[in-house]
Amino acid sequence: MSPRFEDLAGRRVAVWGYGREGRAALRALAQRLPRHPVTLWCDASEALHAREEFPGARIEVGPPDAGALARADWVIKSPGISAYRPEIAEAKARGTCFTSGTALWFGERPDARVVAVTGTKGKSTTSALLAHLARGLGWRTALAGNIGLPLLELLDASADLWVVELSSFQTGEAGPVGLAVFTNLYEEHLDWHGSVARYHADKLRLASVARAVLRDVDDPILASALQGHQQVHGFPSPDGWHLQGTTLRHGRREALHGAALPLPGAHNLRNLCAALAALELLGGDAWAALPSVASFRGLPHRLQVLGTRDGITWIDDSISTTPAASQVALESVAGKPVTLILGGFDRGLDWSGFAHWLTAHPPHAVVLQGACAERVASVLGGRGSAPQQVPELRAAVEWAKAHTPPGGIVLLSPGAPSFDQFRNYAERGQAFAHWSGVPSPIDDSISGLGVE
Repeated sequence: MSPRFEDLAGRRVAVWGYGREGRAALRALAQRLPRHPVTLWCDASEALHAREEFPGARIEVGPPDAGALARADWVIKSPGISAYRPEIAEAKARGTCFTSGTALWFGERPDARVVAVTGTKGKSTTSALLAHLARGLGWRTALAGNIGLPLLELLDASADLWVVELSSFQTGEAGPVGLAVFTNLYEEHLDWHGSVARYHADKLRLASVARAVLRDVDDPILASALQGHQQVHGFPSPDGWHLQGTTLRHGRREALHGAALPLPGAHNLRNLCAALAALELLGGDAWAALPSVASFRGLPHRLQVLGTRDGITWIDDSISTTPAASQVALESVAGKPVTLILGGFDRGLDWSGFAHWLTAHPPHAVVLQGACAERVASVLGGRGSAPQQVPELRAAVEWAKAHTPPGGIVLLSPGAPSFDQFRNYAERGQAFAHWSGVPSPIDDSISGLGVE
C-alpha cells in the first residue's frame, strides 16, 4: 500500500535529488507537514538554489552513503536514482523506508480515476494523445508523470481522468490504477535496472495493480508476461482500431488517413490506436473524439522537423535512446536520402539487430559520435556498413552538412542517451537545432500538461 504524508509525520525525512521531482516533494512536504525538519541531498551546483528556495531544509552536498541513508526513517528518492544501488539495500536492511513522489501521490489520491501508460517507447505520445482525445469529449483531464510534470505538483487538483505516464523507474510505485497501457517492451535502461530481465519485470509490476490492461498484441514479451492477467485487451484489433497500410480503421470502417495525423511515421498511428482503444475502455466515444486529432501538437524532440536550410531538412529525434527507436525513425523517412547521426552515452545495449536491419535498409550515410561511437562502429562495420566516426555531436552536424545532398535529410536519432555530452535529451536536441543553422525558433515545450 502506498504511503501517505501522515506516515512521515514525526519521522526523520530526507529527499534525495533536486530535480523537478525532488523540488515537488519538498514543496509537498512543506504544504502537508509544515515546519517538519527535512534533509536534502543534492549536487554542489544545486546547493545555493536549494538553500534559497527551501531555507528550512538541511542541505547536504553529494550523494549519501549507506550510513547517511540509515539515519533517515523515510527517504523520498528521485526516479533517476537506481533502486538497486548497494547503499540503498544496506540502508533498507537497517530499517530505512524508501518512497517517491509517485508513491506518495497514489497514497494521497486512492480514489482518482487513473489510466497509467508505460512502455519502452511511445508512452509519452500515447499519453498526450489520450489526454487530448479525452479533453475533446469535454472530460476534465490531467496529464502528468514522467512526461514532464511530477504528480505531486498536482496534489490537490481535481480531474475526471488522470492520464499518468510512468517510466520503468516508477511503475513499481504506482497503484491502484483502473487501466494500464503497455505500448511495447524491449531492451532499455540497463544501467538503472542491471539486466534486461529485471527491466522487464519492473515494467510489468504495473499490471499487478491494474484492474484492466491494454497491450500491443504484436509484442511477444507482453503477450507472454500478461497472459495470466484477468482482464487483458489488445491493440490493434481487427474488430476495433487497427491499421491497414497507412489508414486507420475501426473494424471495416475507415477512420483516418495517415497524412491527416500531424505526426510522422506508422508508429504514431499505432500510438493513436492505443489511445483510441484506451478511451473506449474508459467508456468514451472514440469516434466523437477523433476529429480533435487534427489539433494535436506533437511532442518536442520526437521526429520534430526543425526546418530546411540550403536544401537540407533537419529532424530532431533526440528522445531516441535505443537502437530500436533509431530504426523506427529511419522507417518514418524511408525513400529519402538520409544522413543519420547516431551515438551518445554507452549503456551497453545490443546493436546487432539494428546493424542487421541497417544492412538491408542503408541510409545515405551514417555518422557516429559520442562515447559509444567506437563500439557501435565495430558492430556496424562487422555487418558491412562503414559509418563515419567523429568525437562529438557538433562535429557530426558539420560533417552531415558537408555530405548530405540537397533534398536530403539530416536525422538526429542517436539510439543512446545524452549524458556523455549533455544534461538530457532536450539539451542535446536544442544544441542540434542551433548547430544546424535552421533559422526558425525551436519550441521545446510540451503542450497539454496539467489539468484542462
